[in-house]
Amino acid sequence: MGKIRVKSFDETENAELEAKKKAKREAKKSVRQAQDESEKEASKKAPVEIKDETETVTTPEEEIKTSEETVSTPDKTIAALEQSETNNSEDSDAQPTESKRTKKEKFIKKKILSDRVNANRKMVSKSQTYPLDKAVNLLTQFKTSKFDESVELHVNVREQGTSGSLALPHGSGKTLRIKVADDAILAEIESGKIDFDVLIATPDMMPRLAKVARVLGPRGLMPNPKNGTVTTNPDEAVKKLSGGEMRFKTEPKAPVIHLMIGKVSFGEAKILDNVKTTIDAIDTSKIKSAVLSSTMSPGIRLALSSN
Repeated sequence: MGKIRVKSFDETENAELEAKKKAKREAKKSVRQAQDESEKEASKKAPVEIKDETETVTTPEEEIKTSEETVSTPDKTIAALEQSETNNSEDSDAQPTESKRTKKEKFIKKKILSDRVNANRKMVSKSQTYPLDKAVNLLTQFKTSKFDESVELHVNVREQGTSGSLALPHGSGKTLRIKVADDAILAEIESGKIDFDVLIATPDMMPRLAKVARVLGPRGLMPNPKNGTVTTNPDEAVKKLSGGEMRFKTEPKAPVIHLMIGKVSFGEAKILDNVKTTIDAIDTSKIKSAVLSSTMSPGIRLALSSN
């Protein structure tokens, strides 16, 4: 088979570069030929006899220098070619950069907020604080998403390590999976199966749970007497936790408490009861600031009496 010639898009540019390189090689060749010819002519000539002390003597070295000066034009041509190649390379380097920047600008996506988000933001001021009843009323007037959003309370307290427990009068709206530790649950944990949110254990079961503490501890599922999950009456503990009792504690690295205290579908009255119960349990004297929100709504700053 004959050779197939593939024509690239930059063939014209390559042809120009090849022509410039060829001209450069020919110019260098002409310089070398001129130097060789001048050296040959100088070697054939005999030294000039001195006729007079004032007569100028021309040596072969000076003749060679003169001949070199006569062929200076190719050197200038070479320098011009080198300069043009440098300019062309700079231009070729600059063009891709501009095209890349253009492509990047095309793919930059601007964040566009939905009409629902914009409407909700206009209803509340970031710099203003609202009484509890007014804040809850605003929360229930927000446009919600397609799912039943959770009601959240974010509290900034004065001291790290603030903790306690509370029982929400209307529950949190979250269905907890509560189990009591026994041999079957222990076997499931050892096999890697964990299908519960709270684990309750009796005191005599704790030594046996010690071998899975590395699994339960990082997940916050290890039973603990402080949060009421280690008890001699597990049935009563299950009833309390199912009725809305919960523990609260600051984050490990910040004096902040995040709590889910209901659902938007509860209505204004039930949400207000849960908010008041939570703030009283934490103690207003320990609170620096608090923000009420739902899952997808803007935050509403609360005006507390202690502030």
